[in-house]
Amino acid sequence: MTTPYASDIDLFADEVVLDPYPVYAELREQGSVVRLRKNDVHVLTRYEAIRSALADWKSFSSDSIGFNPMVNEALSGTSLASDPPVHTRLRATLTENLSPRALRGLKGRIEAKADTLVAELVEQGSFEAIDALARAFPLEVVADLIGFTGQARDNMLRWGQAAMQVIGPMNRRTTENFPIAGELYAWCSQVRATDLAEGSVGRGIFDAEARGAIAPGSAGAVIHQYLGAGVDTTVAAIGNIVSLIGSHPGRLEQIRKDPSLVPAAFNEVLRFWAPVHAWGRRATEDVEIDGTVIPAGAQVAVLFGAGNRDPRHFEDPDTFHVERNPVDHLSFGYGPHGCAGQGLARLEAHAVIDALARRVKRLVVGPEVRIPGNITRSIEELPVLEVVAA
Repeated sequence: MTTPYASDIDLFADEVVLDPYPVYAELREQGSVVRLRKNDVHVLTRYEAIRSALADWKSFSSDSIGFNPMVNEALSGTSLASDPPVHTRLRATLTENLSPRALRGLKGRIEAKADTLVAELVEQGSFEAIDALARAFPLEVVADLIGFTGQARDNMLRWGQAAMQVIGPMNRRTTENFPIAGELYAWCSQVRATDLAEGSVGRGIFDAEARGAIAPGSAGAVIHQYLGAGVDTTVAAIGNIVSLIGSHPGRLEQIRKDPSLVPAAFNEVLRFWAPVHAWGRRATEDVEIDGTVIPAGAQVAVLFGAGNRDPRHFEDPDTFHVERNPVDHLSFGYGPHGCAGQGLARLEAHAVIDALARRVKRLVVGPEVRIPGNITRSIEELPVLEVVAA
């Protein structure tokens, strides 16, 4: 047994979060586990190590998903930052309305929304893809689903972005976003059933609290998970769809000729560009991985994007292939904490890809603009310079 290889890379430096893939490759070659001195974390870099750790909640606790103590304290007791059996109970309420059966009734409405929006954008001939599509579509879907109105609906984007930024280390991005994330925490602590639209999932969570399925006063914390963990990552994924399909000519034609490629294309988008840069865990005991030991109490960073490009698992990993269909990608996590909202994210993304494939013959994108982010890796601006109707 040996101690992990150590590196002076700063995982959250601007140049790394903007394009982490060269760093991922460097760390992956050094070992399945590498200790980063500047961040005081042990990073998991290879596919099998990441998947195994995500499945082992006893050795890798979720009570430290963030990289600063303030956010871990704020999230304590939530579904995101708890372990079984507490996590099991909270997640059951969270996923009650996100199961395949529950989502079946939403499918037609989500597809219609995507089709209408894409049709309007195609008619314009050019558009800015992030504001007009990647943000507009999931914000509307989630707002309607949870029943957000008024202040909450108006602030969904900035609250969702801030909730992810503050999971990072105590750098400038984190400190600037804590007040905004605090607005979301405050709203969730005060929200009542009557603040949410009748018949919404949000109302259903309060019903679950009333019948004792979750602890008294915890409905707001469950609602926080929908907005805090789901919006920003879905916005990132849809922006990535437009960028990758637009910058790889012929992909829309492939999907139009074979609509069964819609799910495969989304899986490949998630594998190729993971929306989440790093996610935390805490080692509860000395853990041995590939001959090296992570010491008990160590902060661990799971690098989904590094695992998704591991050549030990994926052939030709640095090439984007819509027909690859990597159903075992890591971007939705794995194990007990696998993304609770992945069914909804798939519905939204599949609807967008399908609408683009049916309605667009030619899509030309300009250079993407990214800004540094601690946790979510997303595109800030993406001009669609030309769109030709199919």
